[in-house]
Amino acid sequence: MDSHLPSMTPSTTSGAAAASARSVFIDFDGTFADHGRVPAAHLDAVRSARAAGHRVFLCTGRPRVFVAPRLRSGVFDGLVCAAGGYAEIDGQVLADRRFPAALGAEVAATLTAADATFFLEAPDRVLTTPASARRLEGFLGHVLGPGEPEPTLEVHQDLTGCSFSKVSVQDGPMPVDQLAEELGPQVGALPNSITGRAGSSGELYLAGVDKSVGIADVEKHLGLRRADIVAIGDGRNDLEMIGYAGTGIAVEGAPQQVLDAAQLVIPGPASEGIARCFQELGLIPSS
Repeated sequence: MDSHLPSMTPSTTSGAAAASARSVFIDFDGTFADHGRVPAAHLDAVRSARAAGHRVFLCTGRPRVFVAPRLRSGVFDGLVCAAGGYAEIDGQVLADRRFPAALGAEVAATLTAADATFFLEAPDRVLTTPASARRLEGFLGHVLGPGEPEPTLEVHQDLTGCSFSKVSVQDGPMPVDQLAEELGPQVGALPNSITGRAGSSGELYLAGVDKSVGIADVEKHLGLRRADIVAIGDGRNDLEMIGYAGTGIAVEGAPQQVLDAAQLVIPGPASEGIARCFQELGLIPSS
């Protein structure tokens, strides 16, 4: 596989193929944004691609509430959030997958008893314990990037009755993969895709829910052709969607298994990789 985005062959960039509408699903952290900063060229590329008849969706591991309000409406055709757990188009919720009540209560109780630093992610709120909230002070502002409004952590002494889609663990009693194993086969774990921390930092999610599942929700709703789907990402939680899409694209510096699954590799957001990618795919005119 090439280590950069190659020029497309004539058969891919000419005639009917160039005119064919694509549906592009873009990861946020490390793909569309660089440490929370979205290059103006990326926003321009999305607007131009949509004006040309293509659909563009944000496909992120973040809960909806962690997506900046300015990006939630007007910029994209829709959102896939919570790493495939949630999907919406034009305000219509297509999917909102959450931990079953009993399993969610077990996860919350286990993390609370271990005095972990964590928060539960729902589409419209993030929840945590008083002790965890003190340790997380200022963290969400770092996650959202400069100038973005910071959502309020909803604090509860007892989280066992709360509904949530995913869990972000910033510090815990053991590595997140081991924690997931102890919770049982219904729970999966990944390294933290936002902070990049290792060890006990990571995400707990419902096994079998990934970004390709959220893309499939949109695909079914809109009647898309899978061959026309493009997926672009840089993290381990992008692996399934890159493999699912008709065209899977990874960002330089992604884990090797993600690079291996991709057909193309593009520069990161600091080098305006999305804009270059859209030009090479024929979604927007070359500058």
